[in-house]
Amino acid sequence: MKNICLNFEKALGVVSKEQIFAQEATVNACMATLHEGNGAGNDFLGWLHLPSSITEAELTEIENTANILRSKCEVVVAIGIGGSYLGTRAVVEAMNNSFDWLHTNDRKNPILLYAGHNIGEDYLYELTEVLKGKQFGIINISKSGTTTEPAIAFRILKKQLEDAVGKEEAKHRIVAITDARKGALRTLADQEGYKTFVIPDNVGGRFSVLTPVGLLPIAVAGINIRELVAGAVAMEKATDQSVPFAENISAQYAAVRNELYKRGKKIEILCNFHPKLHYIGEWWKQLYGESEGKDGKGIFPAAVDLTTDLHSMGQWIQEGERTIYETVISVEKANHSVVVPTDEANLDGLNFLAGKHVDEVNKMAELGTQLAHVDGGVPNIKVTMPEVSPYYIGQLFYFFEKACGISGYILGVNPFNQPGVEAYKKNMFALLNKPGYEKESEAIKSRL
Repeated sequence: MKNICLNFEKALGVVSKEQIFAQEATVNACMATLHEGNGAGNDFLGWLHLPSSITEAELTEIENTANILRSKCEVVVAIGIGGSYLGTRAVVEAMNNSFDWLHTNDRKNPILLYAGHNIGEDYLYELTEVLKGKQFGIINISKSGTTTEPAIAFRILKKQLEDAVGKEEAKHRIVAITDARKGALRTLADQEGYKTFVIPDNVGGRFSVLTPVGLLPIAVAGINIRELVAGAVAMEKATDQSVPFAENISAQYAAVRNELYKRGKKIEILCNFHPKLHYIGEWWKQLYGESEGKDGKGIFPAAVDLTTDLHSMGQWIQEGERTIYETVISVEKANHSVVVPTDEANLDGLNFLAGKHVDEVNKMAELGTQLAHVDGGVPNIKVTMPEVSPYYIGQLFYFFEKACGISGYILGVNPFNQPGVEAYKKNMFALLNKPGYEKESEAIKSRL
């Protein structure tokens, strides 16, 4: 099997190859800090060797549980936010038929829906309405069980499920993915007898897609989790500490992006030319934004879907402030074949494309865009996937995760904490008069 590959030739000019390779010693030191576990956030390094440590027994247990839910449910709602949601959706949206929701009569897999990733009353109302009369189940993903968004969603959907099928049957349709020993969800799961899986203590949410957090709902959706893990294992080996800098794509990506950052490129735009990769961009934004955006530092992660966003964001990317660079995910081969037909009238003037595959047109749009943006002063990094498959998505996940850990240490931050995320919660709890926040409530009211 091939691996994904990295090409930064079109980033040269703003930075030179010599400057990038001059960072080898720094990158190797950061890599050593990761592997030796002696840096900031070293209690959250469980993801580093996670792919190769997943056992046959663990995969089988996840698949068996997924099959039980698949046998009982038309719909499964995955409840989670951030890393408990984005990785799953990235894989499912990439691998499932884009119009799967229309296949009502010949479905092989349950529809996977999502909750707990917002506090939208209308969203939850519409979700509860669509679930009426449906055989549904719940995968509740929360380490604590008290995170506001998923806790509200679970409270509402748990009641709806129990009212529909009874408490005894409901407990066989609810799976909790949570802490091994403590927390509200762990307590409830033990009391009610839910099937449970553990979120490892040493794996942070944004690195958790290859734990049961991602693997169970992905398996419920009918996607081969063994291939996903196998791809990640291959990339774990390809980016190991023992692999030289000149061959290590995660190390090189970390070095290039930090060299661009030093030269005023403060915004990284992740681009794809494959509409099924939209949520890969959403997952990537959390990974890098939460890992690097602290201590007054960090590259701002943005994402666009091309060619769609060329008709909206394209103007800014081409001619706006030159504080940006692009990382383009390029897919070599489409999974299906559609050819542009000949039209006798040729009113749209497209007969010059007749007989060409749509993907061939897309590839020329990709190349033309890259050349135009480079000419416009936007450095380009290219990450090439042979195809969109679980195996290569697994590779992509681990490639970005490994580079993120290295890049954060180059930047001089703790890549594995997220202290800033708590600020809005304190204000929200104070405004809602949550018990224990009386002092904060008084302080915040004085500001209104």
